[in-house]
Amino acid sequence: MLEFIAPSASIVDVNDGRTYDRPSLMSSIAARAEEMRSAGLDLGDRIVIAPRSPAASLIDLFSAWQIGVTVVMVSPGLTPDERTNVAATTRARAWAGEEGCAHAIHLKSAVIEESRREPCLPAARLPLDGAALILLTSGTTSAPKGVVHSLRSLMARLALNRAYIEAEDLSQTLSILPMHFGHGLIGNSLTPLSAGARLALWPEPGVAGLSRLGSTLDELGITFMSSVPSVWRVALRLSPRPSRGTLRRIHIGSAPLAADLWDQVAEWAGIRRVLNMYGITETANWIGGHSLEDGAAVDGLVGRPWGGTYAILSPGNVVEGTGRGPILASTPSRMIGYFEREDLNASAFAGPWFITGDHGEIDASGNLRLEGRRQNEINRGGLKVPAEEVDLLLERHPDVVEACAFPIEDAIAGEIVGAAVVLAPEQNISESDLIGWCTGRIRSEAVPSRIFILKGLPRNDRGKLNRDVVKRAALEAVK
Repeated sequence: MLEFIAPSASIVDVNDGRTYDRPSLMSSIAARAEEMRSAGLDLGDRIVIAPRSPAASLIDLFSAWQIGVTVVMVSPGLTPDERTNVAATTRARAWAGEEGCAHAIHLKSAVIEESRREPCLPAARLPLDGAALILLTSGTTSAPKGVVHSLRSLMARLALNRAYIEAEDLSQTLSILPMHFGHGLIGNSLTPLSAGARLALWPEPGVAGLSRLGSTLDELGITFMSSVPSVWRVALRLSPRPSRGTLRRIHIGSAPLAADLWDQVAEWAGIRRVLNMYGITETANWIGGHSLEDGAAVDGLVGRPWGGTYAILSPGNVVEGTGRGPILASTPSRMIGYFEREDLNASAFAGPWFITGDHGEIDASGNLRLEGRRQNEINRGGLKVPAEEVDLLLERHPDVVEACAFPIEDAIAGEIVGAAVVLAPEQNISESDLIGWCTGRIRSEAVPSRIFILKGLPRNDRGKLNRDVVKRAALEAVK
């Protein structure tokens, strides 16, 4: 997999300090590919990868591609029933991880070979436009929704990322996101490796780890990291600032970023090259972003596309240029489609355009400002309220760490606005006080009718909020 690991690339495991150069990685890939062949895997098969070590995940990924096998990347925390369901639905031939599935060949986690000699690998057999990677975005307990990418779409994304990110920025990259998450795998890992960077893997450091984020950045000389807003809410509250000044670039994405939080991250890091990124698993993660170097923070502003085009979908027409409405994206990193889900594929594309499911506005300069996802709209008596807009408003309150809005059924309005919030430590503001604070700061139909104060907001295994789950938790808390 020469195109994915540049000659100067290396990996360091932050937890144990071990460093692996390209010869070690390539030696491990060769050995693992042979192990997979010996287990009976061959061109056209599928393997589920779920090891707890991110370095082993990468070794398994490249090894499978080397022998023409499609990879299904999943969380290592799946239950036995979920593992069985994923293996059965994807018809995976093998399972690589600490715990396998009874219906597939089980391979223990890959081991990185200590070798100074780079082996001569046979030519990759995976077709350039065939299914290379399947990322599950939902449904491990029922029918998985698998996003299928080819080597071509992934290589296009990596090439565009390198074109828009300076090599010096990527030179010392920190990845703290899980490998079964497109943001963690494609953006944080494959991109720097393909650019010849040193990739520091620090998987899901948790609250204790984030409390020393600044010192970790200093110790490792990190120049680039990309994460999600929830990580920064914790880090800004607990971690001292980095002092060495090595950070050159920060990406934030995968969830709405409040302008206030955006500015706070930049102040903490001491840099203005902090970007609010737009990325979707279906487009191989990042497809655009806006940097504070190019203008002030604005809720939802994700800038111009990276090597693609945005458009607006209006009834029976695609409008390129300025406009407001459902957002379309045309990019060479677009997925092949959803794995064996023609019902979803039929509504996912409009010719060459991917229908993102997001609503937003494109200005005269080609900048995109996201307003929310169609599926998250709250219909209050016929007036549509984007849930993300309510989230961002509540998160501006000085006592609120995080917020998640959702619809609550109502006999008169059909739906009213509800929201769950997490307060900063030692704060005890009331629900009525928060509702009063919102009044006058947002149009009347978007003011929450109910606010639930929770100790934490439940997330899925990719760290994302599921509004339905949050809603159930909030309603259960007041029973």
